[in-house]
Amino acid sequence: MSEAVEKPARVTAGVTFAARLTFERISHRFTPDRATLDEVTLSAEPGEVLCLLGPSGSGKTTLLRIAAGIESQTAGRVLLNDREIAGPNVFLPPEERSIGLVFQDFALFPHLTILENVRFGLTALSRDEAKREAMIALTRVGLERHASAYPHVLSGGEQQRVALARALAPRPAVLLMDEPFSGLDSRLKDSVRAETLAILRQSRATAIVVTHDAEEAMRMGDRIALLQGGRLVQAGTAEELYLRPADLFVAGFFSELNLFDTRVANGIADTPVGRFAAPGRMDGDAVTVAVRLAGLEVAETPGSVEARVVSRRFLGVAELLELGVPGAEEHVRARIRAGSLPPGARDIWLNVRPDDVLVFERRRETA
Repeated sequence: MSEAVEKPARVTAGVTFAARLTFERISHRFTPDRATLDEVTLSAEPGEVLCLLGPSGSGKTTLLRIAAGIESQTAGRVLLNDREIAGPNVFLPPEERSIGLVFQDFALFPHLTILENVRFGLTALSRDEAKREAMIALTRVGLERHASAYPHVLSGGEQQRVALARALAPRPAVLLMDEPFSGLDSRLKDSVRAETLAILRQSRATAIVVTHDAEEAMRMGDRIALLQGGRLVQAGTAEELYLRPADLFVAGFFSELNLFDTRVANGIADTPVGRFAAPGRMDGDAVTVAVRLAGLEVAETPGSVEARVVSRRFLGVAELLELGVPGAEEHVRARIRAGSLPPGARDIWLNVRPDDVLVFERRRETA
């Protein structure tokens, strides 16, 4: 039988302090010849939402598990406010780290009420104090009226908020979230993400959120750390990674790209869609010119480059075009606003916005 629930008079601050969490040259290996993480150095600043972004197998979740104390690093240190919590001679167990963790599958106990689920980790408090803190956490996520219900009656979005409340109830200095929205219906993601971000801001905890979705990282993160093959490729704000990507991998993670391999001549990279400045490159350098799909403008009136529409796909607010362009070995793709090109248009012209052109040292093999 579920117990009576008393709603707290007011919701207090979510945490007592926000901490800096630092990874210092963290390496991890499952086997001697396989590095999961390779000397990753990164900090999440107090009160910051840091998104760990990268493809599957890049080491994001392993880094999170090392921070939580579920996994041990092979080398390096983890520091909380400059205090070592994991290193060559120190390893604090998870319950002593003041770090909360929200699992990908929420990990709610089906036989416990919502209140009991949230109260589960508050073992250091008396029964009444734990109950009150759990209700404060439930009120913060807007689910206090469901305190006596069981997880199976809640929607996926509500279960995610229960998991968040359970992680926040002990008032952690750092909150870790492992792809918390991956199991939600696509229609729910936007609203649940916005609610979660508002709760994180209110709680003032430092948060690290793992995701493989670049748009999600840009929506949520104060900063983004992009991993590839266990290495930290680039860290910064969404604007920095999008506008000034460190390499072609970073650029391709944040935008769909047309790629053209060429060589620099007189400071210019010549491609089938135009000639572009190649600052910092020497004449004769082999480069890859990346042009964002959204940077191609199309029209029936004369422009810079002639093209022919091979196919077009309606995507709602946008259309995806495949274009035949003289000199291009592959079809050139363009993402345009739906309706901006008349139906049946075939022979058209292209213009390229210079801000959507990026020139990199050549990283791929040519045919």
